[in-house]
Amino acid sequence: MKRPIRKAVFPVAGLGTRFLPATKAMPKEMLTVVDRPLIQIVVDEAREAGIEHLIFVTGRNKSLIEDHFDKQYELESTLRKRGKSVELSVLEEDLPGAGQTSFTRQQEPLGLGHAIWCARHLVGDEPFAVLLPDMIMKANPGCLQQMIDVYLSRGGGNIIAVEEVPWDQVHRYGVVGAADWEDNHFSISSMVEKPQRELAPSNLIISGRYILQPEIFEEIEIQEPGSGGEIQITDAMINLMSKQPFHGLKYDGTTYDCGDKVGFLAANVAFALEHDMLAPAFRMALEQVISSHGGHLSWTKSSSLSDILTMLKASVPDMPEETQTAA
Repeated sequence: MKRPIRKAVFPVAGLGTRFLPATKAMPKEMLTVVDRPLIQIVVDEAREAGIEHLIFVTGRNKSLIEDHFDKQYELESTLRKRGKSVELSVLEEDLPGAGQTSFTRQQEPLGLGHAIWCARHLVGDEPFAVLLPDMIMKANPGCLQQMIDVYLSRGGGNIIAVEEVPWDQVHRYGVVGAADWEDNHFSISSMVEKPQRELAPSNLIISGRYILQPEIFEEIEIQEPGSGGEIQITDAMINLMSKQPFHGLKYDGTTYDCGDKVGFLAANVAFALEHDMLAPAFRMALEQVISSHGGHLSWTKSSSLSDILTMLKASVPDMPEETQTAA
């Protein structure tokens, strides 16, 4: 029986140490991609997929996230008085309805599995989605909507979004084995956390989006700490696989790992290049930065910058066929 997916869990208790000092007093989930916080982008994905109840698993110093999803009367009053109707409408559209958000605490950093388990009473006895705010999925339709479509077509079960990585990267991720492909989704035949290359069943990695049945909470509760001394959700899912079907979706889109500085910067570039108001000026600025890099950058067909410069040339009418600088 396939029950509807109405609730989504957002684990946001992490300390964000890779972005210090920026995250010393600000949650990493409030870092912005262009003009939207990471957590807002992921919440938008969930709401577009029909999620009705947003559940945030927070930690200390995360009150800004709760404030972000609340009304700001002084700000709204000021915008209204100044006739800033566009900005006011954006705030109103981003705001979840009354009673649609819940917050619970993960008092200790015991891993993703434990963070999800902390939401068990708010989720209750129904299937739910998990979205990692570090992982920004640029897709249309959104990644979670694609997953729900597969969930419905497969008759329920558990769904994991996956993507391909180079084989020399598989040791960094949870990896799945694939069987019974239908278009871009399949039955998961095996699952392993951070395997060595020679032991990996494929190069399809778990990419930060899940649809899980409530029985996962029972598996997490008895799960021993695994990799890194933390309670890993992958280990709990491996145990649940013996009792319930798991399916993978090689989703149509691009993932930006915004828990990594390079991934975060890449996300800003990708989203800025498609921003309705900023894109033209940003393309020009980006082209100037690239072409003046080091003061001696030339564009050749073999350049690692060839792809992005090709895109820029197509986007900026007056850009010359070749970008050249002094030798």
